[in-house]
Amino acid sequence: MTDPNPAVTGTRPLVLLGVRDHIATVSFNRPERHNAVDNDVAYAFTDILRELHERPGLRAVILRGEGKSFSSGRDTKALGGRPGGETDLEFVAKFQKNITLISTMPVPVIAALKGWVLGGSFERALHCDVRIAATDAKMALPEVGHGLVPDTGGVSRLRALAGPGMVKDLVLTGRTLTAEEALTAGIVSRVVPPERLDDEAWQVASLIASRSPLAVRLARQIIDDLDREAHASALRQENLAQALLFASEDYREGKAARAEGRQPEFRGR
Repeated sequence: MTDPNPAVTGTRPLVLLGVRDHIATVSFNRPERHNAVDNDVAYAFTDILRELHERPGLRAVILRGEGKSFSSGRDTKALGGRPGGETDLEFVAKFQKNITLISTMPVPVIAALKGWVLGGSFERALHCDVRIAATDAKMALPEVGHGLVPDTGGVSRLRALAGPGMVKDLVLTGRTLTAEEALTAGIVSRVVPPERLDDEAWQVASLIASRSPLAVRLARQIIDDLDREAHASALRQENLAQALLFASEDYREGKAARAEGRQPEFRGR
């Protein structure tokens, strides 16, 4: 069965795609919700990634968000939803596979980060080849605070970039990382004023697009192969852990606490 793909809300596309000079620009387009990703956005985004995998002549992709934020991550209203009737294991595996369409893109992907960059969307950015942040970017992995864990492979990529100490700090506390901290930790490679972010991302993409496509592909493959096995192992462990947590009392308590506007009382079961 194929996934439903409601790519628009009303007359507005949820994800935008533009292609110029061998460069594709993919934009989350739900600015009134800081580009929070519900199932409809996820399906539309996945369809665009699949299309770009097959598009001839492409040399770079830019991933960005409309409005003030890159993306505030998974829409909390959609947490726990299973529109396809999948088991928890199947649901997590499907979204892992869909998000890794970024890291397996045939050409480099540049993330232009601004405003909120949270949860699964922070992980999407970590799957990109280059991350450029505006000075107002705020990154976090808040999943543990909801009784869950990050589950789409971003943690292993973050560990490779910034080391286990930084990863444990971010994952276990859910604290917000500033753009300057991210630059110091090696999580982003450039920080620019917000008004320059899109131009900077375009310049980086244009420079990559001007290089030998074969040399770019082989260089990228050499770098990615260094951590491929560790990343695949982390995905499997995340899937199992998340399925366990979806069935836990702590997860149900987290959902109830959000609905009731109070702090959760987690009990470790």
